[in-house]
Amino acid sequence: MINNKKYIAVEGAIGVGKTTLVKKISNSIKCDTMFEDYADNPFLKTFYDSNSHNSFSTQLYFLLKRLEQSKLFKNNTNLIVSDFYFGKDDLFAKLNLNEIEYNMYTEIREKLNFNPPIPDLIIYLQAPTDILIDRIKKRNLSFETKMKKEYIESVNNIYMKHFHEYKSSPILIINTSNVNIFNENDFQILIKEISSDINGKKYFNPTSS
Repeated sequence: MINNKKYIAVEGAIGVGKTTLVKKISNSIKCDTMFEDYADNPFLKTFYDSNSHNSFSTQLYFLLKRLEQSKLFKNNTNLIVSDFYFGKDDLFAKLNLNEIEYNMYTEIREKLNFNPPIPDLIIYLQAPTDILIDRIKKRNLSFETKMKKEYIESVNNIYMKHFHEYKSSPILIINTSNVNIFNENDFQILIKEISSDINGKKYFNPTSS
């Protein structure tokens, strides 16, 4: 574990680099990894194509997936680093579902008695919407080809609002349009930052570290 941390979640909008960073962290420190595996969701492509069709099925699939993933924390003694945090599902449910669907979603969630783990640290990756769109195009995943700019911007905005108000975990904020966290020198500074005690919100700026 890093400074008694048991769970670190990397978060941010679609295409910001979460999975790549988790893989790089896992190659640098001893930890277990947990990935969202969103491509396994059979409803996701249809949802991305229209931003309405299959929205409830998409969210319900993720809810059940998260329920199974949360069980992996039970009796686990290793540090887990994930490319998502469990609270994101409620954000996307609020964004994607209408009122009736969202009420049903929350009722199902409550009946499942779902109490997800709270991260000891969230690494929040930021980037402007245009940069996210460029990165999404470059990775060229088939189910993302028809994703609309308006939707990506909505996702980006809901993350910014959420983490501006979030207080349940320390947050290390990284603007990936200004900081290249995959530069080896900056990455090593990031590892030291992760290992330190962080209270509240902190912006990662390797030039001042």
